[in-house]
Amino acid sequence: MAETKFLNYKGKPLVRKKNEIFYGDMSEKNVVRFIINSTADDKGIELANDVSIQLIRNDSDEPIEKRVVKESKKSSLFEALDLGFTWLERALA
Repeated sequence: MAETKFLNYKGKPLVRKKNEIFYGDMSEKNVVRFIINSTADDKGIELANDVSIQLIRNDSDEPIEKRVVKESKKSSLFEALDLGFTWLERALA
């Protein structure tokens, strides 16, 4: 069976499906979920301009809405990644 390769950010996998991005190792107790709520065109490049961030427990027995530990919103994907990285590092420490 071939191993799947994922894009990594600061040593952890980033996986995108449509407007959602999950950050973190699914075998750890927490991961971060980014939801791209809207985008804007900037010189022909589509950029996220409204991103929801959620630190969630990695417990598949409950619906994802009940596993949210923290949540916030940012106006760019870079800001969202920065905050999500900090939350995840603190949660896993």
